[in-house]
Amino acid sequence: MGPQVLVPVSLFAMIFGIVYLFYSTRNRERLALIEKGADASIFLKGRTKGNSAWKIFVVNLAFLLIGSGVGIFLALIITTYTALNDGAVYPSIIFIMAGIGLLVGFKTAKDLDKEE
Repeated sequence: MGPQVLVPVSLFAMIFGIVYLFYSTRNRERLALIEKGADASIFLKGRTKGNSAWKIFVVNLAFLLIGSGVGIFLALIITTYTALNDGAVYPSIIFIMAGIGLLVGFKTAKDLDKEE
Protein backbone atom coordinates (compact mmCIF):
# COMPACT_ATOMS: atom_id res chain seq x y z
CA MET A 1 0.00 0.00 0.00
CA GLY A 2 1.80 3.06 -1.26
CA PRO A 3 1.45 6.72 -0.42
CA GLN A 4 -1.05 7.17 -3.28
CA VAL A 5 -3.58 5.06 -1.37
CA LEU A 6 -2.65 6.28 2.10
CA VAL A 7 -3.66 9.92 1.52
CA PRO A 8 -7.32 9.30 0.52
CA VAL A 9 -7.76 6.66 3.22
CA SER A 10 -6.38 8.96 5.91
CA LEU A 11 -8.53 11.86 4.64
CA PHE A 12 -11.66 9.69 4.82
CA ALA A 13 -10.69 8.47 8.31
CA MET A 14 -10.13 12.04 9.49
CA ILE A 15 -13.51 13.25 8.19
CA PHE A 16 -15.27 10.22 9.66
CA GLY A 17 -13.53 10.79 13.03
CA ILE A 18 -14.53 14.45 13.17
CA VAL A 19 -18.18 13.72 12.32
CA TYR A 20 -18.33 10.82 14.79
CA LEU A 21 -16.78 12.91 17.56
CA PHE A 22 -19.17 15.79 16.89
CA TYR A 23 -22.31 13.66 17.04
CA SER A 24 -21.23 11.53 20.01
CA THR A 25 -20.28 14.62 22.04
CA ARG A 26 -23.54 16.34 21.15
CA ASN A 27 -25.49 13.25 22.19
CA ARG A 28 -23.66 13.06 25.55
CA GLU A 29 -24.31 16.74 26.24
CA ARG A 30 -28.00 16.37 25.49
CA LEU A 31 -28.32 13.28 27.67
CA ALA A 32 -26.58 15.05 30.56
CA LEU A 33 -28.93 18.05 30.25
CA ILE A 34 -31.99 15.82 30.10
CA GLU A 35 -30.82 13.91 33.20
CA LYS A 36 -30.53 17.20 35.07
CA GLY A 37 -34.11 18.04 34.13
CA ALA A 38 -33.47 20.75 31.52
CA ASP A 39 -36.22 21.50 29.03
CA ALA A 40 -35.74 19.86 25.62
CA SER A 41 -36.70 23.07 23.82
CA ILE A 42 -33.17 24.46 24.31
CA PHE A 43 -32.00 22.16 21.50
CA LEU A 44 -34.27 23.91 19.00
CA LYS A 45 -33.24 27.51 19.73
CA GLY A 46 -30.88 27.86 16.77
CA ARG A 47 -33.25 26.28 14.26
CA THR A 48 -35.76 29.06 13.88
CA LYS A 49 -34.26 30.16 10.55
CA GLY A 50 -33.44 26.83 8.96
CA ASN A 51 -34.65 28.01 5.59
CA SER A 52 -32.36 31.04 5.45
CA ALA A 53 -29.24 28.88 5.82
CA TRP A 54 -29.88 27.38 2.39
CA LYS A 55 -30.52 30.82 0.93
CA ILE A 56 -27.24 32.13 2.32
CA PHE A 57 -25.35 29.08 1.01
CA VAL A 58 -26.86 29.42 -2.46
CA VAL A 59 -26.18 33.17 -2.60
CA ASN A 60 -22.55 32.71 -1.54
CA LEU A 61 -22.03 29.82 -3.96
CA ALA A 62 -23.57 31.83 -6.81
CA PHE A 63 -21.33 34.82 -6.19
CA LEU A 64 -18.28 32.55 -5.84
CA LEU A 65 -18.98 30.91 -9.19
CA ILE A 66 -19.73 34.26 -10.85
CA GLY A 67 -16.48 35.68 -9.47
CA SER A 68 -14.50 32.67 -10.66
CA GLY A 69 -16.03 32.90 -14.15
CA VAL A 70 -15.30 36.61 -14.39
CA GLY A 71 -11.77 35.93 -13.14
CA ILE A 72 -11.14 33.34 -15.85
CA PHE A 73 -12.51 35.73 -18.48
CA LEU A 74 -10.37 38.64 -17.23
CA ALA A 75 -7.28 36.44 -17.08
CA LEU A 76 -7.89 35.34 -20.67
CA ILE A 77 -8.19 38.97 -21.78
CA ILE A 78 -5.07 40.00 -19.83
CA THR A 79 -2.94 37.15 -21.21
CA THR A 80 -4.19 37.76 -24.76
CA TYR A 81 -3.36 41.46 -24.87
CA THR A 82 -0.25 41.57 -22.66
CA ALA A 83 3.00 39.66 -22.44
CA LEU A 84 2.42 38.56 -18.84
CA ASN A 85 3.08 34.96 -17.80
CA ASP A 86 -0.02 32.72 -17.97
CA GLY A 87 1.05 30.75 -14.90
CA ALA A 88 0.94 33.84 -12.72
CA VAL A 89 -2.03 35.68 -14.19
CA TYR A 90 -4.67 32.94 -14.15
CA PRO A 91 -4.48 31.87 -10.47
CA SER A 92 -4.06 35.42 -9.17
CA ILE A 93 -6.99 36.91 -11.09
CA ILE A 94 -9.23 33.91 -10.38
CA PHE A 95 -8.53 34.06 -6.62
CA ILE A 96 -8.96 37.83 -6.52
CA MET A 97 -12.30 37.71 -8.32
CA ALA A 98 -13.51 34.71 -6.29
CA GLY A 99 -12.64 36.61 -3.10
CA ILE A 100 -14.52 39.66 -4.33
CA GLY A 101 -17.45 37.39 -5.20
CA LEU A 102 -17.45 35.90 -1.70
CA LEU A 103 -17.30 39.36 -0.17
CA VAL A 104 -20.26 40.54 -2.24
CA GLY A 105 -22.10 37.31 -1.38
CA PHE A 106 -21.44 37.89 2.31
CA LYS A 107 -22.79 41.43 2.13
CA THR A 108 -25.85 40.24 0.18
CA ALA A 109 -26.51 37.39 2.61
CA LYS A 110 -26.20 39.82 5.52
CA ASP A 111 -28.81 42.09 3.93
CA LEU A 112 -31.00 39.06 3.17
CA ASP A 113 -30.77 37.95 6.80
CA LYS A 114 -31.79 41.45 8.01
CA GLU A 115 -34.95 41.33 5.91
CA GLU A 116 -36.23 38.20 7.64
